[in-house]
Amino acid sequence: MSADVIAKSTKTSAADLVLEDRVHKSLYSDPEIFEEELDKVFNNTWVWVAHESEVAEVGSYKTAKIGRHPVIISRDRKKNIHVLLNRCRHRGATVCEGNHGKTKAFTCPYHGWGYSLDGELRALPKPEEYEGILDKSKYSLHSLRFETYQGMIFATFKDDIEPLEDFLGGAKKWIDLFMKQGAGYPVQALGTHRFRFPGNWKIQLENTTDAYHFPIVHKSFISSVDEATQEVFDFLDGEGFVEDLGNGHSVMLMIPELRDLDKGLDDPIPDRFKEFAESLKKEGCSDEEIKRMVKAVGGCGFNLNLFPNIACSMAFFRNLVPIGPAETEIHHIAIGGQGAPAAYNQERMRLHEHFQGPMGFGTPDDGEAWERVQAGSMAGTDGWIMVNRGMSKLRTSEDGNVQGAVCSETGMRAAYQQYKKQMSI
Repeated sequence: MSADVIAKSTKTSAADLVLEDRVHKSLYSDPEIFEEELDKVFNNTWVWVAHESEVAEVGSYKTAKIGRHPVIISRDRKKNIHVLLNRCRHRGATVCEGNHGKTKAFTCPYHGWGYSLDGELRALPKPEEYEGILDKSKYSLHSLRFETYQGMIFATFKDDIEPLEDFLGGAKKWIDLFMKQGAGYPVQALGTHRFRFPGNWKIQLENTTDAYHFPIVHKSFISSVDEATQEVFDFLDGEGFVEDLGNGHSVMLMIPELRDLDKGLDDPIPDRFKEFAESLKKEGCSDEEIKRMVKAVGGCGFNLNLFPNIACSMAFFRNLVPIGPAETEIHHIAIGGQGAPAAYNQERMRLHEHFQGPMGFGTPDDGEAWERVQAGSMAGTDGWIMVNRGMSKLRTSEDGNVQGAVCSETGMRAAYQQYKKQMSI
């Protein structure tokens, strides 16, 4: 079926709107397609909900969403993690409204039903009125299946889904590399900022695997750094690549020398980090520790996209939450090292603020670009979004995967082919 025939069909499924080299613009705005995505994509795969460090202590919790479903990630008194539906079993009100925090229990604000950290129903007002008609043991908060890899927590509604490690597949090696930026310490979430943009969630999914836009959209950022840093980010003609890792996942390696943060530790300390190295020395760090932290402080040299909703993006986690066909919420989670010297985590935060932070250079520019894509997609009654860059110059990676140049759209095609598969269920 040709692209023109597909575009004119009134009965075309969303899966048919994804071709090898393009996707139809209606995928960004059609309300019926959005509802179908929530069911076939977000309700039928592994969805990232938290990093273990966000619920590190007994009684700690974080709220998140799987598609439109509100969930609570909690750690109980036995230090076990739970992923619970955030819905009282009585009349359906949410039992937790905070983004994160610590608590001894979850209590429904409507009628006072109380649940323990593992979701068990423990107490309710006027219990005598339920005598003989309600067994509390059968009214715990619904618990979801979840699995973890390298501290990343994924949950699912699908009972017969493959194990998480199988789903991650070729992405596991890159997750392992990403977690090295703890610089010898466990990776720890340092804080989150949330914002929404008036655009479809797939626009953001595309962005994290798109190096082509960097020198254009991020001119303001490039002008704000020294010449040495500008050279580091001049990577479009470099030796980087984008690789399809299977199951919709992809990696975009932009700075090859930062692929593995355990290598090149004896390289000279860049001038821009000499003051930072001196502050580490004052905290009593050894020369070896200083080298490791200087190497890792700016993050790794790649963006790792994990379908459908999380990116390990150079130095932070980027979590997307679909709100509506033309509205998406983004969570930027700064990360550092648990137990690392204060100077290390402080420097990580300053670098995060410079680009990803709400007052930084990168996030506002990206947000405007995403908004313009959404607005432009509404023009006309027909139209296709091209994802064909680099298709004529593909190669096979060392792991046997499809790989293209760093400015290719290999990662976008990988995500959309998994999307097509899910939407064909």
